[in-house]
Amino acid sequence: MSVRVLLVDDEPLIRAGLRAIVDSEPGLTVVGEAADGAEVPGLVARLRPDVVLMDVRMPAVDGIRATAHLMSTVDVPPKVVVVTTFENDDYVYDALLAGASGFLLKRARPEEIVTAIRTVMTGESLLFPAAIRRLAAHHGPSGDGLAGAGLTEREREVLRLMAAGLSNVEIAGELYVGIQTVKTHVGNVLAKLGARDRTQAVIRAYDSGFVAPAG
Repeated sequence: MSVRVLLVDDEPLIRAGLRAIVDSEPGLTVVGEAADGAEVPGLVARLRPDVVLMDVRMPAVDGIRATAHLMSTVDVPPKVVVVTTFENDDYVYDALLAGASGFLLKRARPEEIVTAIRTVMTGESLLFPAAIRRLAAHHGPSGDGLAGAGLTEREREVLRLMAAGLSNVEIAGELYVGIQTVKTHVGNVLAKLGARDRTQAVIRAYDSGFVAPAG
């Protein structure tokens, strides 16, 4: 099955470059383009993309608002990867809080763009964990350390390893348990945190102070 990708950026040259990269990769297909976040709801409803590459800064409706709208109105929203010029842009962290599954820099190499799409589709590892950690450090914690989440000690351990960027397979090796056991723990963590995917769980962990970005 081909992964369906929607491109959202107000710069035609950026969209053209992304289309060339995505369409040249086996198993990936660009199904549509938009120049502003205001166009996203209608295109998502009509084209049913699996992944949206979303510019974070656009004239009318930015990537944060467009992402938040998708997460709150679409039953099974596509994965959103926000695309930005500057890694430490506060808009990027806000987009992750709104529900994006990761971010890319506009200067990313073609192989990084392809890896990002495939990574958020599988959902079994964190996209660019070091970059997310730096963003979280810049933003600072604002919560209660997930005190009311009801995570078990093993689930807390799994969440820390998720934040460190370990995949399910790597977590299984670290904890000496089976992969299915890890998937169960990850599923429990997501459910208890009300997170759509592991990126959202990790952002919650950083934002609450449960995990220190330097840790």
